[in-house]
Amino acid sequence: MFKNFYKLMSNDIGIDLGTANTLVYLKGHGIVINEPSVVAVNQKTNQILAVGITAKEMLGRTPGHIKAIRPLVDGVISDFEVTEEMLSYLINKADKMSKKFARPRVVVGVPSGITNVETRAVYDAARSAGAREVYLVEEPMAAAIGIRLPIMEPVGSMIIDIGGGTTDVAVISLGGIVKSSNLKIAGDRLNNDIISYMRDEFKILIGEKTAEAVKIAIATAIPTDYMETEVRGRDLLTGLPREVVVTDSDIREAISASVKELVDGVKDVLETTPPEILSDIMHQGITLSGGGALLPGLDQLLQSVLKIPVHLVDDPLSAVARGTGIILDDIESYREVLISNQNELPPR
Repeated sequence: MFKNFYKLMSNDIGIDLGTANTLVYLKGHGIVINEPSVVAVNQKTNQILAVGITAKEMLGRTPGHIKAIRPLVDGVISDFEVTEEMLSYLINKADKMSKKFARPRVVVGVPSGITNVETRAVYDAARSAGAREVYLVEEPMAAAIGIRLPIMEPVGSMIIDIGGGTTDVAVISLGGIVKSSNLKIAGDRLNNDIISYMRDEFKILIGEKTAEAVKIAIATAIPTDYMETEVRGRDLLTGLPREVVVTDSDIREAISASVKELVDGVKDVLETTPPEILSDIMHQGITLSGGGALLPGLDQLLQSVLKIPVHLVDDPLSAVARGTGIILDDIESYREVLISNQNELPPR
């Protein structure tokens, strides 16, 4: 009786807790929030000033007593209190959209292979932020569910979920992950590569936000049509502002080592995959999801190196959030794909 009451009176919320962006799915409404995982804190008063887009605009532009913090590093919580505040803000914002008064039930996507301590940190942060029940699911599994791969069938599927902090490579069959690897090569790593390249080759210092803008504008994994963009930063020799023009080949050279490392990481997973499942993957192909999958030419590069078809899903950024939504629709059917024991912890 209580379960039916809570279903009527509370929301079901799915959260893709990402290093770069956090997406929130609200049952019956779809994806209602897509904001950067950034929180601005006033260090004098310990007060949260802004969360999401507003806070990201402050990155690199704050006075001494205000700090714009990214509370997740490489997909895991680095600042528990700030993450809790961010989750609380997102859950409350989603809750207000449907005006139900009971505390919500929440499914959170986390990177594959995180430790029990890291898992517990996400669980506790979501509970402290106001969730009634918390379920955790590995992001590659959630992404596979979100793009409707046949994960419950005796057929091997391979998904590469490229986020901001980590890349999850997973081989899935019969509702479980057969082989997986969590690589620390993703969007943030490419941004840092561009910052280092600009410093070494052009003797100009740029910020993280500028590097990301350059990456989005002209970065490619394989040679394409000529592109260029203007980059403004500080000249390391004179200390004065300077503007330079960089081309797509410059940026491709900057990120080439990381892209090669990513391809090698995928190869390593394939090398340890059972042959029957490998046969299925060769037939079905590899699926690319996550914001990092939007790097032009990455699917073609992987396909040419691995000799296996590679498919880029529609709207790859929201695949994990869509998966959490599907799980919320029928938690009993997907209980075996959830990270065990989290939902069995005693309620507060």
